[in-house]
Amino acid sequence: MRLFGLIGMPLAQSFSKKYFTEKFEKEGIADSMYELFPLEEIHQLSDLLLRHSNLEGLNVTIPYKEQVLPYLHAIDEEAKAIGACNCIKIKDGKLTGFNTDAPAFRESLLQQLQPHHNKALVLGTGGAAKAVVHVLRGLGIPFTYVSRSSGSGLVYEELSREIMEEYPLIINTTPLGSFPKVDTAPAIPYEYLTERHYLYDLVYNPAKTLFLQQGEERGATIKNGYEMLVGQAELSWKIWNT
Repeated sequence: MRLFGLIGMPLAQSFSKKYFTEKFEKEGIADSMYELFPLEEIHQLSDLLLRHSNLEGLNVTIPYKEQVLPYLHAIDEEAKAIGACNCIKIKDGKLTGFNTDAPAFRESLLQQLQPHHNKALVLGTGGAAKAVVHVLRGLGIPFTYVSRSSGSGLVYEELSREIMEEYPLIINTTPLGSFPKVDTAPAIPYEYLTERHYLYDLVYNPAKTLFLQQGEERGATIKNGYEMLVGQAELSWKIWNT
């Protein structure tokens, strides 16, 4: 039996196992299983690989997309440029890292992107944010990070009306608003949003987070992370089978 899975913490609300289990059933893929492997610490990956010698591929989620890099034997050029890995191919005991977040995000973002969405605020600075800014650089869209503490970019308290007008594309890469903490949202000044804004949330559960709800109420274009998740999952499956 071919084995694939997801590492991260926590994984209780994971999209991946349900998606791949349904995919295997629907497409008649009888020789494959997808399991969740919650890891308290990234160093537990070594034990996981010893326990499951039939593992052929792993997806990587919060908080290990960057921490997993030292455990890889090789890394794809795009994942290396991003500095984050969310997909690992395992063959002959060797781990090769890829980033399927970036191409999946790019394809999803472009579907509703308009010419005036020409500057972006990226909320959060983790591994998912790295994939997002890699895509923005490729599209020639200037961006600024926004986080709770100073260091890179802006802090939330600095978001004025002028800044919100200057940056019509706002991308949430944080887990704020995801189930079960659905009453949370990034602390941007929502009162300055207009129909010229495009709010993209990497969160997919719930389908319409508080972040997206508040944007929609003010006429903004909104999109959640479901398409991106499906895209990165399918790209991972392609990598594991080539």
